Amino acid sequence: MKDSIGTQVSFVTVDEDYSGQRIDNFLITKLKGVPKSAVYRILRKGEVRVNKKRVKPVYKLQSGDTVRIPPIKIAERPEQQVPTNLDKVSKLEDAILFEDKYLIVINKPAGMAVHGGSGLSFGLIEALRALRPQEKSLELVHRLDRDTSGCLLIAKKRAVLKGLHEQLREKTMEKNYWALVAGQWDAKVRNVTEPLNKNTLQSGERVVRVDHERGKASHTRFRVLERFEQCSLVQASPVTGRTHQIRVHTQCKGHPIACDDKYGEQVFDTAMRESGLNRLFLHARELRFIHPKTETTLALEAPLDKALTHCLEKLRRA
Repeated sequence: MKDSIGTQVSFVTVDEDYSGQRIDNFLITKLKGVPKSAVYRILRKGEVRVNKKRVKPVYKLQSGDTVRIPPIKIAERPEQQVPTNLDKVSKLEDAILFEDKYLIVINKPAGMAVHGGSGLSFGLIEALRALRPQEKSLELVHRLDRDTSGCLLIAKKRAVLKGLHEQLREKTMEKNYWALVAGQWDAKVRNVTEPLNKNTLQSGERVVRVDHERGKASHTRFRVLERFEQCSLVQASPVTGRTHQIRVHTQCKGHPIACDDKYGEQVFDTAMRESGLNRLFLHARELRFIHPKTETTLALEAPLDKALTHCLEKLRRA
């Protein structure tokens, strides 16, 4: 991709990595900072050409295609703001659990969004792009809530991203979370399948509720790992990937996660904070998947941070 994109007509030759991608999604990815409405406008007006011909937004690119991209104004990318946060960004190097030329698995810190937006100048993906400027195609494979820590998978190439997304769709990627929940979780409750519906409040806040009429099918498997006087440490393994799925599935069973400011239980949270817990106790502990290139099984484990470790130590002493 030429640096002159945006200021003059440019021509891009499609490589194997982008073969099969729709032209609209290709442009949205390449023209970061350009509104989607502008991308569809230049497609509709025929200003984008593939092999000198007009194409529809659904056209799937082939390796070797030549794409003509007209001059278009590109807003300043949010990742350009990242260097002002270099101290926080540089610490991410120590959080990398695995890296090769195809992908990265990182232990995402609690409190860091996975991407910029909603008033945030940058997120983890923008930070990684600043740390790895030579990697032109870094993309999130999946997401974690801002307050959730643990294993997060990032692809370095589009072909790898496609392969990992296929594993997510086919439910062959295994993700295991650790959560500290209020009360004594019934060991017989191994599967929670309440359908979930996502709502956006007037304030813009997203809230998910169990909704048997309009909710989407959702499934989380649970297993008790350890019991304490007033709470339980459970392993939660989401089969589907709905927004806030584990948090709402624990809540709907009467066992909300400790220090969950959206779905939590105030009395329990107060007791947990008095014992030193200052964050949501939800951690993506394990990630297991097939490497799309080597076809070997990768199993990664993210250690708990100090806040979660100290909380468990106090509960065990008590």
